[in-house]
Amino acid sequence: MRKPLVVALSALAIAGAGAAPAVAAEPTPTGSSTAADTDTITSVVHDVVTSTTASVSRLTAPSAQAVDFAGTVSLSNCSGSVVRMPDSEDNDPALVMTNGHCLESGFPGPGEVVVDQASSRSFGLLNSSGSRIATLRANKIAYSTMTDTDVAVYQLTTTYAQISSSYGINPLTLSDTRPAAGTAISVVSGYWKRIYNCSIDGFAHSLKEADWTWKDSVRYTSACDTIGGTSGSPVVDQSTGRVVAVNNTGNEDGERCTMNNPCEVDANGNVTVRQGINYAQQTYQLAACFGIDNKLDLSASGCTLPKP
Repeated sequence: MRKPLVVALSALAIAGAGAAPAVAAEPTPTGSSTAADTDTITSVVHDVVTSTTASVSRLTAPSAQAVDFAGTVSLSNCSGSVVRMPDSEDNDPALVMTNGHCLESGFPGPGEVVVDQASSRSFGLLNSSGSRIATLRANKIAYSTMTDTDVAVYQLTTTYAQISSSYGINPLTLSDTRPAAGTAISVVSGYWKRIYNCSIDGFAHSLKEADWTWKDSVRYTSACDTIGGTSGSPVVDQSTGRVVAVNNTGNEDGERCTMNNPCEVDANGNVTVRQGINYAQQTYQLAACFGIDNKLDLSASGCTLPKP
């Protein structure tokens, strides 16, 4: 899940999109924000990435062109997006979704669930072309865990209506239904300003990486060869424009169930290793757990997220 930025840069320079896992770039030891440095580094490779993305896009289905960067965000070491639930209101406090392993405080331990924890983390808001147009700020981590799934949801100090009025950007909407195998998807990285287009190859009953296990994970086809820094990217259904998952990891070296080398475990305990294949965690479960005013309610009917 964690990969040093210098390695990710090397992979990008060599292959445009190496077989490195879809993980966070290495954060600073203190977990503090390094957004300014990240933006400087990103700007250096932006032209190369844009050129590569354009070439790849010409080889993909035309529907992929409808997916852009509007509403995605860059973090100090990851990607993310401004999201709304299907029933969210314009005046609700806006939410940003990324991975649990992208928390500024470090990886939550197995079984750990973070709820309503104060945070002042900042996010770079992107427009449709991938340009940073504003800085958004959180006031708390509404929910985060790396148990069963790998997700973090931040609550912002601004509402959806304020973001739309000030910057002309609308949030991405989370789907409240499970996606299907074969669905054409786009993984949109605000960190790298890059879009990966592929399909859902299938689902892993359990995905185990080091001490963490995730359930019913999305497996990509090989075209989504995501790299370090793409962690937390929204996975968008190309036909609906809705978010169906959050990008989080991949098997880099072909190792079995180790850090940066997740393995699939089926219902009978059989283990499969797929080197170079990347994964995401489904997000339809979130909709049932956020109610009026985007307030988290883990006791709500239909909410199956792990509880503290």
